[in-house]
Amino acid sequence: MKTPRVVFHLAAFAICVLAPFVGSTSINLYSAFNFEIPFSDNIDAQILFIARIPRVIAGALVGAALATSGVVLQALLRNPLATPFTLGVSAGGSLGAILVIVLGFSVSSPFVPTVALASFIGSLTAVSIVYYLARFRGNRLSTNVLLLAGVTLNSLFSATIMFVQYMADYTQSFYSIRWLMGNLDVSGYTPIISALPLLLVAFAVFCYLPRALNVLTLGADSASARGVNVLATQRLAFFSASLATGAAVAIGGPIGFIGIIIPHAVRMFVGADHRVVLPISASLGAAFLVICDIGARTILSPVELPVGVITAMFGGPFFLWILVRNQQN
Repeated sequence: MKTPRVVFHLAAFAICVLAPFVGSTSINLYSAFNFEIPFSDNIDAQILFIARIPRVIAGALVGAALATSGVVLQALLRNPLATPFTLGVSAGGSLGAILVIVLGFSVSSPFVPTVALASFIGSLTAVSIVYYLARFRGNRLSTNVLLLAGVTLNSLFSATIMFVQYMADYTQSFYSIRWLMGNLDVSGYTPIISALPLLLVAFAVFCYLPRALNVLTLGADSASARGVNVLATQRLAFFSASLATGAAVAIGGPIGFIGIIIPHAVRMFVGADHRVVLPISASLGAAFLVICDIGARTILSPVELPVGVITAMFGGPFFLWILVRNQQN
């Protein structure tokens, strides 16, 4: 018997609501919500509203973005092992961020942090290159070239990142390595607000895609015969998934494996219908990353682990299990 869909959404909502109250430092809720105390003197309120709530919101948005991007890209490429980082978007964003960290560029903006802006520009550059290489022939977008170009670009950008790190000093190298591990220490709402419009656009497109993705997984010819505009669907899927991934990387860095863990886990519970898989993946992706971040904050308290380390510990074995499972089928 299949689990009712609403259970997943309610469980994810409950996790995200309760997460700000969990941490290595206990807070007095009465004091935190006592608005008669000046905010500058209210340590409990500062921990809750400046440190924890923005972090949970960032984790929920990044987790939802990466999980749904994984669903869309697996349908687009017809490859169950495709992830949001397959097309080089993450590597492009990482290169942009590392260049800013090492070279010391600074853009004075109250709305977009410099590293986040550079990361998104790097992601956009990677998307443009991959799309140019895989641009359509006739009325198709070559998904094989998309995949190959993305993997190649990923390797090229990764090599460039290593070169830039080699040329950096100790402080720059330490900062860049921490960023590359993935971290949700946003310390405020500015990074979230700057990425939110991009994520909303991507999520809006995701709402339009499920029916077309269901047919597209059967193959481009079958989809075209059933009345689907294959090229338009491929473009929307590619750019929306890339946009969501780029915005997620700009917020939290390259946090891996969510885009493969969550879609496969969801399909095991609810089947392969993208009208169901996409929204549940968004909820579970959000909840999963929030839980991982709680672990990153508390497991070795007072030392804080990068959340990307936690997701990799789950994702590595899960990825190997998927490989073995596919070989047996």
